[in-house]
This record gives sequence, C-alpha cells and structure tokens, in this order.
Amino acid sequence: MLEQALKKKIDTKTKPLGALGKLETLARQVALIQGTSSPVLRKPTILVFAGDHGITTEGVSAYPQEVTAQMVKNFLAGGAAINVFCTQNEIALKVIDAGVKEDFSPHPALVSAKVDYGTKNFRRGPAMTKGQMEESMEKGREILRRVVADGCNVVGFGEMGIGNTSSASLIMSLLGKFPLEQCVGRGTGLVEWQLQAKKKILAECMGFHGAMESPEQILQTFGGFEIAQMCGAMEEAAEHGMVLLVDGFIASCAFLVAVSREPGLRPQAIFCHASAEAGHRHLLEFLGVDPLLSLDLRLGEGTGCALAYPLIRNAVGFLNDMASFATAGVSSYEE
Repeated sequence: MLEQALKKKIDTKTKPLGALGKLETLARQVALIQGTSSPVLRKPTILVFAGDHGITTEGVSAYPQEVTAQMVKNFLAGGAAINVFCTQNEIALKVIDAGVKEDFSPHPALVSAKVDYGTKNFRRGPAMTKGQMEESMEKGREILRRVVADGCNVVGFGEMGIGNTSSASLIMSLLGKFPLEQCVGRGTGLVEWQLQAKKKILAECMGFHGAMESPEQILQTFGGFEIAQMCGAMEEAAEHGMVLLVDGFIASCAFLVAVSREPGLRPQAIFCHASAEAGHRHLLEFLGVDPLLSLDLRLGEGTGCALAYPLIRNAVGFLNDMASFATAGVSSYEE
C-alpha cells in the first residue's frame, strides 16, 4: 500500500513522469525506510570510527601508523575535510576512538570506545580475539543507541585507520568470493612497486590463515576495531529503522560484513559515492547498489556521506513540499 501511495504522490507532482530521475528513487527509498509517505530527516550525524592496524608494520601503507592519531586530533581541532563538509551541510560529527594507538584528551566530539591500542599483525595471527571482536560490535551498538537517544534518524558511517584498506580488501575477497587482485588498491597513494608488494603480502596473509567463510571469523582474523564497531553500529541502526549513509570502500566492506549477518538491513542503506579505490566499484556491483556520487574520492572520513546528504535532503524536500498538478491548478499529462 505504501509503495502505491508513494508512486501516486511522486507521479502527480508538477513535472513529467520520472523527470527527477534518481531523486525520485531516493525519495521513495527514504520514505519506505521510515514507513511513511512524508519522511523527515532529523539531526543528521556522521560517525567517524578510528583504529590502528598491526599490518602497517609490513609496509602496506604509504603513511606511517602515527597518522591515525594525528588525524583524529585534526578532526577534533576542526581541520579535516569531514569537518568542513559537515559544517557546510549542518551535520553533527562524532569521532570514535575504537582502537587508536594513543590516548586522547576529553573532547565534546570524541567518543572513547577503545578496545585495544590497535589490532595485531594478521600476517602472524588473527587481528583480534573473538572477545575483542564481540566487544567492538557491542560498543558500536552502544554508540548508535546514544545517537538515537539524541533524536537522530539518519546516520553516516566513515572511518580513519592507516592500513585499513588491507583489512577491507581481504574482507571483500573472502566474503564476496572475489579474486584478491580485484580488491587491492593504492590506499593512501602507493606507487606501483608498493602496490605490488601490498598484493603479495595480503596474498600471503590469506594463505597463512586458510579458507574461511563465516563473516565473524573473517572479521576477527582480518578486520580492524573501527570496522567491527561500524558493523555493530550499522546493525543497530537498521533495528531502529534509521537511514544509513555508507561512505566509501572501508565503510562498504563493514556493511558487507553486516549484511552477511543481517540480510534485512540492505534496503536501509544509501551508498553515497563510488570510491576511486580499486575494489569499490566491484563491491557496489556485487551488492547491487547504485551510488549517488562518482567524484573519484578516496579519502574516507565519511566525506562522501557529507557531500551526498544535500541530495537526500532535497529528495525528501520535493516529496513533501512540491505541489501536485491538482493543488497547483496545472494540467497533468494525458494517460
């Protein structure tokens, strides 16, 4: 019934049928998520989960591990791209210390949810224990519940963690049954010889741990604390009927874990952009989703969510406020 009502509402706006293109699809999706033909977006919030990765000691990143903590401080000081875009678009920002290899001073925008001071090097063993994985996911759920309590019903997921494209590549390869070659990209900007070395190292890691199919085992073995917390928060957000905004490659791989565990959350996610990271377009195709933007972004931080949010707001705006042929006294098309 709601789908039929939405179709009628959209088709009788003062425009040719389908003239607003993907905005019509987007408006319909948000309305169906909220279960109403008059959806409302309240207190949009982007959560940036940060964590360090033991695999960085193998040289898989162009930047040293210390950059994770340095960028968290930059977020808190208001100097990063995500700060600029959130301010421009009136989006609240929360930065989560999921497992950074440094302690931070208290800050209104900082959420302390540290599980450990970075994951272990998965070239030598699992990135985390089963207990740490479960703790991470529960902490993600707790953070999301606080956001809900604050009145938010649309939440974006971003991340910061030097080395996390390595984790995401392995998660994508194993859960999506992709050749590893299709999943591994340049991350923070590796040159060709560094990229080839990264591929070799990750292939060795996959061989070392052997075959696995369970999303929980894959997450425990190769994930990061920030990825696991994102996964838990996504699952919790879906249970609260929220609109989920998924950023780039890392966030999409966290979503891949979440949807492997809870297939029902798929319709609630809006994929904000197609990343320039090598595997992301393959993953989006695998998930059967159409991202809103294609800007060759590969920054992370939730920047794609912040940039896409005005499109979502405008889609809801036209659905709620645009006149119909009847109310405007405009002649409609002939059947």
